Amino acid sequence: MTMIGAILYALIGLYTFMVIVRLIIEMIQSFSKHFSPPRWFMVVAEFFFVTTDPPLRFLRRFIPPLPLGGVALDVSVIVLFIALMLLSAVVRLSFGI
Repeated sequence: MTMIGAILYALIGLYTFMVIVRLIIEMIQSFSKHFSPPRWFMVVAEFFFVTTDPPLRFLRRFIPPLPLGGVALDVSVIVLFIALMLLSAVVRLSFGI
């Protein structure tokens, strides 16, 4: 049972890392005026976007962007990150890791 908990904990950690990488890629795209990445970067970025998109699309249906002047802050990424941290803590406590 502890092995299952360790695997779940590792998978949640890996997915959390993927959400952070996606957030960094989005920040680079939004802050760079002339963002033209190499082809290999787009292939890697596409992997992170495809794997993290389903839960974010689900959350975006219920959580609208927070308007801050001329920009809007996507709160769904923050909510997903908090949910993953809580899920990680629940798995760690449940399985005694």
